[in-house]
Amino acid sequence: MTIADGSGTPPTRLEGKYKAMFVCWILGLGSLIAWSTMLNVGEYYYSLFPKSYHPSRVLTLVYQPFALGTMALLAYNESKVDTRKRNIAGYILFTASTLMLLVPDLATAGRGGIGPFLGICAIVAVFGVSDAHVQGGMVGDLSFMCPEFIQSFLAGLAASGALTSALRLITKAAFEKARNGLRKGVVLFLAISTLLEFLCVLLYSFVFPKLPIVKYYRAKAASEGSKTVSADLAAAGIQTQEEADPKQLERLSNKKLYLKNIDYAIDLFLIYVLTLSIFPGFIYENTGEHKLGKWYTLVLIAMYNVWDLISRFIPLVERLKLESRKGLMIAVLSRFLLIPAFYFTAKYADQGWMIMFTCFLGLTNGYLTVCVLTVAPKGYNGPEQNALGNFLVVFLLGGIFAGVSLDWLWLMVNNSF
Repeated sequence: MTIADGSGTPPTRLEGKYKAMFVCWILGLGSLIAWSTMLNVGEYYYSLFPKSYHPSRVLTLVYQPFALGTMALLAYNESKVDTRKRNIAGYILFTASTLMLLVPDLATAGRGGIGPFLGICAIVAVFGVSDAHVQGGMVGDLSFMCPEFIQSFLAGLAASGALTSALRLITKAAFEKARNGLRKGVVLFLAISTLLEFLCVLLYSFVFPKLPIVKYYRAKAASEGSKTVSADLAAAGIQTQEEADPKQLERLSNKKLYLKNIDYAIDLFLIYVLTLSIFPGFIYENTGEHKLGKWYTLVLIAMYNVWDLISRFIPLVERLKLESRKGLMIAVLSRFLLIPAFYFTAKYADQGWMIMFTCFLGLTNGYLTVCVLTVAPKGYNGPEQNALGNFLVVFLLGGIFAGVSLDWLWLMVNNSF
């Protein structure tokens, strides 16, 4: 395949790589900031609605079936789905639904009730659909580029949690003594999230596809038979002509590809089963009362998010990156020791131990996620890497859904139903 603007030559590091990494970080931030905002304003929803509604658990459980169902459908048809339209649609949906989250609150002047709660649930369902479009589309798209792009995108996902936690602590301190201070902080939160989502629409539409290194990788994927990058290449002003050797277009069937990488898929599933069975439901409802008082839950969430973010940069150091398939599986299975650790800590220990285990939960979640998603695509051509990226995200979301379902078992254990 020839490329009209000469992008057939691999670009140097100075031709957009670091700029692309930064844009990937922002796009990762935007793809999860809406949900991170929901987690961090949980305190407001617990004050607005009866505790019997279990807001953090119910909203998480509403989110995940829509994310998983949409992702499974998109992954099944990944070779036919235009990645550009998919990702832009996802970011637009995120922008609109985050803005709409303000409507139930403004319409009722911050009053609770079953009506506003159901409205919020409906908007959260749209978050799930948006997440499936963006997360699967971006991971699939970045899988045939350099590993640093996936790492940056995943770091952006974690940064959304750290950023919203920091903003939540700031707004709580700023509005704590103000009339309706909690509500004012939440409104400010949602407004900032909406602006960041809109920024992602602009970056993905007009900036990312025109970076030299991105054009190179997409053109290379097209030369290997990928049909998902056509619109992005056109947006970058690249015209292509089919001249590829038929051998370049050969690819594994999806079934063979998935079977060869089923251990990576199981790794991601188990990582998020464990994480979401503890975070955020257990953190909000089962950690008890301690010296930090109303700040306790916010501190736990902030610590999880900060260490989840830090850990996603560790694999950039090659000596610290875990690439062994057996080693990854052992590390993933070992994390399940955190279940009894959290249980006995909540029951018998003080807040220091809980903060430490929460930090470790975030540390291992981010580190292992980046290791799996950067190691798995190696050795495949563009269409295979895109398919594998979508397949792995299906298992990741499946793990999240299973985790938030199992999270309800903590209520049974503590006789809190």
